[in-house]
Amino acid sequence: MSEFDYDSENDQDELDGAPAPSSHKTPIAYRFRGFLPVVVDVECGGFNSATDALLEIAATVIAMDEDGMVYPDQTYFFRVEPFDGANIEPAALEFTGIKLDHPLRMAVKEEHALTEIFKHVRKAVKSAGCKRAVLVGHNAFFDLGFLNAAVERTQIKRNPFHPFSCFDTATLGGLAYGQTVLAKACAAAGIEFDGREAHSARYDTEKTADLFCAIVNRWREMGGWPPV
Repeated sequence: MSEFDYDSENDQDELDGAPAPSSHKTPIAYRFRGFLPVVVDVECGGFNSATDALLEIAATVIAMDEDGMVYPDQTYFFRVEPFDGANIEPAALEFTGIKLDHPLRMAVKEEHALTEIFKHVRKAVKSAGCKRAVLVGHNAFFDLGFLNAAVERTQIKRNPFHPFSCFDTATLGGLAYGQTVLAKACAAAGIEFDGREAHSARYDTEKTADLFCAIVNRWREMGGWPPV
């Protein structure tokens, strides 16, 4: 079974308990075979999604204009309280610059963060006439692993994201621009990138969204599907 074989409407309904999607399909639904791209970035207490804390999560919904060009829409962002017993590596905090005791951090529990993000993503999926969201990330397997682990811990039943398929902008950036590092791929694409802002889930998500849209739109302008 290939990664995009897991997309039947019956499977979707059984997975998230949602009613069947509307027969109305927008151009973005046709472009991505019924999947709505949603960019996600997480900042964590380490590399192990089963044991290490989820500390920040952001999601940017991708939309399409009347000319068929994709663009980043709304971003949703939360700072997250470490789950009980979570491991947090000091090196991870040093790398991200996250200060867990900062008085303005205003972190929320994992369940609240995911519930709020999923609510907005499901609304966007329905509005686009799509069946499911597909995660877009830079080294997407990492972000999807932490997202799925948090879903399992919180036992959220209606996860709008495909459980294992994703778009990886590290791979796409290597293909389109010969660069796999986010900052370098953005520079090659003509996207401003401030290294001082990097490793914030909100900033990295929005820059990854800019990169994904630049690649998809460039492909279309070069004669890729759908043709101009």
